[in-house]
Amino acid sequence: MSQSYEFYSARAKEAKAEAKAATLDNVRDRALRSEATWRGLADQARAVAKRREKLELEKAAEREAAAATLN
Repeated sequence: MSQSYEFYSARAKEAKAEAKAATLDNVRDRALRSEATWRGLADQARAVAKRREKLELEKAAEREAAAATLN
């Protein structure tokens, strides 16, 4: 199952809050790395969704064009 942009973005926000609240440098660094990873996954999920939407629109247009030539 693929995760959504919203899911990844929420995890990034949680990691950012954890980093802000951290008192130990290594915990803060770990949370910041985690935030960066979650943000990257969120960006990737958004890009995939946009590509999928574009592809679906193109296929719908092709089906409409094919149906028009049959009529």
